Amino acid sequence: MTEPAIGIIGGSGLYQIDGVTNVTEHTIETPFGAPSDVIVGGQLGGRQVYFLPRHGRGHRILPHELNHRANLYALRSLNVRWLLCVTAVGSLQEQYAPRHIVLPSQFFDRTSQGPAHTFFGNGIAAHVSFADPTSAPLRQLIVNAARELGLPVHNGGTYVNMDGPAFSTRAESETHRKLGFDVIGMTNLGEIRLAREAEIAVATMAMITDYDCWKVEEEPVTADAVIAHLHANADAAKKILARVVPQIPTEPNFPEHRALDAALITDRKYWPPETLRKLGVIMERFVS
Repeated sequence: MTEPAIGIIGGSGLYQIDGVTNVTEHTIETPFGAPSDVIVGGQLGGRQVYFLPRHGRGHRILPHELNHRANLYALRSLNVRWLLCVTAVGSLQEQYAPRHIVLPSQFFDRTSQGPAHTFFGNGIAAHVSFADPTSAPLRQLIVNAARELGLPVHNGGTYVNMDGPAFSTRAESETHRKLGFDVIGMTNLGEIRLAREAEIAVATMAMITDYDCWKVEEEPVTADAVIAHLHANADAAKKILARVVPQIPTEPNFPEHRALDAALITDRKYWPPETLRKLGVIMERFVS
């Protein structure tokens, strides 16, 4: 088995982190289909890292088209045990301004993609604990790095995940605000939920690009406005990642790393061989 590695999901611009060496490319087919793109490996701060561009290079894949199962399975097959997600979001609260960073501690699912956000089914039932979706220790490492860099960071908050690809209506945006949600995006929940099933500890850097459309004195969100903030946010994310990666533990002993211990419901004698083969690395430690 290769050394436990760190995964990074985000935009393709994250490849250009200063200090990455021994770059490799990995084309991986999974039992769940193809991931978004080739996965790029490298060494950063003495650690093995793997980068996956969420929407493919050139941003070709819409949020509802993402194959989260393939993405997370591919990373797990490379022995990724910690995952750092970088994602663009809209702010639903005044205090979170564009170019601020929110580290979500909670998620609310407003998607229609629930069945695609699990590896299980087809004869093997599992229900992972998901009360605390992200890793508090990983979030703290990000907080420390951001503060050292003088970047505005907020530890905790709720990410509401919508389908897209259109941005919110004002009625939707105002409703989400009144419900107390903090940021809104179209992509991250599936990654977080599948990471838990894959026994990967995860934290998200939600990079604010806009105020959605609830702030009537601001222009409604547009792709052009988002892109300008995206570039600035990508630079901030790369600086944070370069500091955080060397500080991540080398032994996968967080609670998330044994998330399936209390999750598997189906008695082992009923596990269909075909389903077990498809789950592959997800169930490897239970059959080896």
